[in-house]
Amino acid sequence: MNSYTVKPAKGLKGEIKVPGDKSISHRSIMFGSIACGITRVTGFLRGEDALATLNAFRAMGVEVEDDGMTLAIHGKGLHGLTEPSDVLDCGNSGTSMRLLAGLLAGQNFFSVLTGDKYLRARPMKRVVAPIGLMGGRIHGRFGGEKAPLAIQGSKLKAIEYDSPVSSAQVKSAIMLAGLYANGETLIREPHVSRDHSERMLRYLGASVESFDGGVKIGGDVELSGREISVPGDISSAAFFMVAALIVPNSELLIRGVGVNPTRTGIIDILKAMGGDLELLNQREESGEPVADIRVRSSQLKGIEISGELVPRAIDEFPVICVAASLAEGTTVLRGAMELRVKETDRIAAMATNLRKAGVEVLELPDGMEIIGMERISGCMAESFGDHRIAMSMMVAGLVAKGETRVSDVDCIATSFPGFRDLLMGVVQR
Repeated sequence: MNSYTVKPAKGLKGEIKVPGDKSISHRSIMFGSIACGITRVTGFLRGEDALATLNAFRAMGVEVEDDGMTLAIHGKGLHGLTEPSDVLDCGNSGTSMRLLAGLLAGQNFFSVLTGDKYLRARPMKRVVAPIGLMGGRIHGRFGGEKAPLAIQGSKLKAIEYDSPVSSAQVKSAIMLAGLYANGETLIREPHVSRDHSERMLRYLGASVESFDGGVKIGGDVELSGREISVPGDISSAAFFMVAALIVPNSELLIRGVGVNPTRTGIIDILKAMGGDLELLNQREESGEPVADIRVRSSQLKGIEISGELVPRAIDEFPVICVAASLAEGTTVLRGAMELRVKETDRIAAMATNLRKAGVEVLELPDGMEIIGMERISGCMAESFGDHRIAMSMMVAGLVAKGETRVSDVDCIATSFPGFRDLLMGVVQR
């Protein structure tokens, strides 16, 4: 297993552009494949997760041309996919598996979804159960709770569903199944989760209506291929935002970042902590809001994080924990039980690593309390096979006393190939 060693930095300076948004990259392949005509995608994230989705659709007969800059997806329409000759391997990608479960439930063929050992341990009943209510036939280990998932496509019916969790993956899986159902499928959730599916499906011609507390989608409406520009991933930008805030004498400009309101919880949280962040050149591209983000080093303070902020920053909490460890006072996170069923238990993983760095952390069932300090210590940090844990602890190493060594960093390639080189390119020694 490869590891990285990080030394303290004197500042971060420069302009960068982070890779394309992972969520939008997944959806561009999925939705473009079931649209009519050609969908051209620029800014696609060529990380392992998104490539797993791309390979799955190629295995179902979709032609995708790739010249290194633009993907040209030759859509097959709602009912044009063909039965794959082998199991579809989703790698480490929960988005691939859960959204594909919804889409494949409405096909006229049989398919099987699997993944790596981490993905096979993650909960799938949250999508299997509602799709079953629609008439979907999905079987998995432990009563459908764990992958591999065997899916026999069938005729689906529209439902109204009150989701117990605020999850874009759950919502999107049901929406995709809803495309193959008669009538309108309606989904409600406790707090609004990221709405990339709604925006892109609407952009491609689907009948999608968002309302306060949920969304509804009409069935059997053909999509039309269009140009899609994938903005920079705010989840990837978050590591640089936090790094520039906590390393003294820093100023970074991060260009072309997606600033969808359902994803900007990280910005709201960091600003509430006293962070100096500014959105510049705000615009819209392919139905998604985009901006450049300027960040300057700041003295942070501890805050309480709960409620609707949690789903709007769910993927950024590992690096938010790093910011909290350097903030004055105590940061309290509640209502984030979802973090325990990500690529790893991110609450336990970050608590373990921060304690190694000398930070006082109290784990809660649905969050944690972090008592900030002026300086943390270098340590031997573990990634737990989770890309966001690995990158977060590399950021922590920039302000630690001594060296920080992060183990098992190959997982970073799932979302951010080239992360270390980009980070070291703006570090001042």
